[in-house]
Amino acid sequence: MAGNNLLLIGLVQALFVLVVAPLFTGFSRTLRAKLHSRKGPGILQNYRDIFKLIKRQEVVPAQASWVFRFTPYIVMATTLLMAMIIPILILQSPLGMAGDLIAVVYLFAVVRFFFALAGLDSGSGFAGIGASREMALAVLVEPTIILVLFVVALLAGSTDLGTISQKVAAGEISYYSPAVWLGMAAFAVTTFIETGKLPFDLAEAEQEIQEGPLTEYSGRSLAILKWGLYMKQVVAIALFLAVFFPFGSAAVVSTSSLLVSGATFLLKVAGFYVIAALLENGMARLLLFKTPAVTWVAFGIALLSFVFYLANV
Repeated sequence: MAGNNLLLIGLVQALFVLVVAPLFTGFSRTLRAKLHSRKGPGILQNYRDIFKLIKRQEVVPAQASWVFRFTPYIVMATTLLMAMIIPILILQSPLGMAGDLIAVVYLFAVVRFFFALAGLDSGSGFAGIGASREMALAVLVEPTIILVLFVVALLAGSTDLGTISQKVAAGEISYYSPAVWLGMAAFAVTTFIETGKLPFDLAEAEQEIQEGPLTEYSGRSLAILKWGLYMKQVVAIALFLAVFFPFGSAAVVSTSSLLVSGATFLLKVAGFYVIAALLENGMARLLLFKTPAVTWVAFGIALLSFVFYLANV
């Protein structure tokens, strides 16, 4: 496929994620409200909030440096780049050789690093606590993500996301392998955590610790940062789907196949949010020091996946 066409598809993917990300987080909030027998916000409420914030005055703490000012744009740009790299609409990475698992893991780390650093840079004690929680979750979650992706890369013989998606879709990587379904289970837990679901976090709870780094943001910067975080949730789900459920993505690029692929992706992400809503409905939020009890189980499952790969089972 011509490089220009792939780049165009990458841009379409980025725009697609940019547009639908607030819709899915609104869908998640509406689902939670219905399960709690509450009316809750409308499914389009996040769009209203973003445009309302863009129009408002922006106030920057006196002690804040360039890190605080540029973090919203760095988060937005990084998540857009990840949306261009991950195979969402097609069975290969639109950015070719840049579509590497290692690159995607580093980009997720960049988002988390600057988000936490901006909280510290604001000078707010509350934001600093939120930043500390953010980095603690990174320490607990990222080893599992890296180990699972390492196992999948070994099974595919490549770290290229497109190659992995194609081999899974073609059945060359079998779901009957314990290494695959154990890795899938561990990665599903980490994706659940990355999307800010209970019992680990409450994604829209600004008054809570999880979004503490947002405390000092306002106006346009707050709108861009929240939009970027919405996109990060969708990108995390897209990575999980690209690695383990690439079915429905276009093998041959055409207008009709891309439309079908886009609709299939929307259904798969909606399904993830429905399952997540059902799971978190019966859970209470965990204290941070109790979180490792769950994340270490996920890491243990990922380690078992690696053991089964070594045993060639």
